[in-house]
Amino acid sequence: MKKPQPKKPGKEPARDEPGLAARAGAAALLDAVLKERRPFDDAFTAETGSGHLRDATPRDRAFARAIAATALRRLGTIDHVLAQLMDRELPKRAGATQNILRAGAAEILFLRVAAHAAVGMNVEAASRDENARHFKALVNAVLRRLAREGDAILDSLDTERLDTPDWLWKSWSAAYGEETARRIARAHYADPPLDISVKRAEERNERADALGAMILPTGTLRLEDAGRIEELPGFGEGAWWVQDAAAALPAKLLGDVTGRDVLDLCAAPGGKTAELAAAGAHVTALDRSAPRLERLKQNLSRLGLDAETVVADATAYAPGRQWELILLDAPCSSTGTARRHPDVLHLKSPGDRDKLAALQTKLLAHAATLLAPGGTLVYCTCSLEPEEGARQVEDFLAAHKDFRREPIAAAELGGIGEIVTNEGDLRSLPCHLAELGGIDGFYAARLHRLPAAG
Repeated sequence: MKKPQPKKPGKEPARDEPGLAARAGAAALLDAVLKERRPFDDAFTAETGSGHLRDATPRDRAFARAIAATALRRLGTIDHVLAQLMDRELPKRAGATQNILRAGAAEILFLRVAAHAAVGMNVEAASRDENARHFKALVNAVLRRLAREGDAILDSLDTERLDTPDWLWKSWSAAYGEETARRIARAHYADPPLDISVKRAEERNERADALGAMILPTGTLRLEDAGRIEELPGFGEGAWWVQDAAAALPAKLLGDVTGRDVLDLCAAPGGKTAELAAAGAHVTALDRSAPRLERLKQNLSRLGLDAETVVADATAYAPGRQWELILLDAPCSSTGTARRHPDVLHLKSPGDRDKLAALQTKLLAHAATLLAPGGTLVYCTCSLEPEEGARQVEDFLAAHKDFRREPIAAAELGGIGEIVTNEGDLRSLPCHLAELGGIDGFYAARLHRLPAAG
């Protein structure tokens, strides 16, 4: 009879102890975002499909997501605190150790998990990793010391500044002032609520009652601690879709679209397409990505809504016709969505912003050729960067003398005057509507093409 062979070193499944999968999964998520440069949502899908969270309970999956998201939101502070508790930097051979420490720090400092549980589980997670196992004593010592000294260190730090990358801090301070930059940073710390757009406006009160949701001034339904989206009342029957309150505003700026043709450029994944179709528009939804457009069609199918879909490059689309109404939700750096997607703070750079701004210029210029004289074009992005918002529109207007800005009134946005600029554009910030749970950062301008002469 053969003797059982010892297991080779490697990443062992972390499923045999309650809470262990969550810790191992959180460190793996941080590895995916910070080392592999993968979007957080994609990393989470992969980790639940074949990683540490594959066989984890729903509770462990949710906890792993919370740990990793908190670590990303507070990364600058966490790294600063850990640096004060360690004599030297970790060597490259330490593997996942750094992110195990970050996850443990997020638990102890911000999620307020009992120190003994956070320390014990993260030490165990280190022991299961082929590289980090050699540093489990260090993980134990650092996290124990963190539990004793962490709060005192925190009290001495400018956490808002530490947790905001330099380029974003400079950008937001220059555009909105330092105090507003701090308010934006603070808004990123809290888990955002779940926002819902209802398909039939006449059912809004009924759906709010069924969901236990508040109705925002803009008409969006907002839930705290929603749980699994698929299990909420009305999801299966296609009564609503998830859409941040700010993202639901630009389509409203086209006015009454009942029975009118609307071109929705860069439409996937389709929240604004659904909004326009639900309002009675005949929508042509265009996107260059066939897979993303397929997802849009699946979303519309669940909602019982229709739209014509076109796979094409919006910078070169030439259908041989024009529209009176166009919505251009341009690809952008997405820095306005960091409270929902904290990975954005660490995955985007000034170079990304500039590259996307150049694309936006092309998209906006080509969209102008698709707009009929006398028509309306709404340009929007979910970015906080002026280069992707107001500056883009000012440059466009300077180059297109047959276009004028059509100012937006606060009454069109639920009476929320703080999100309307002096020029009449929409400019929401994550710190706006703070008393109601905040809102994503969004920019939108409404542009009118002058009628043809004669």
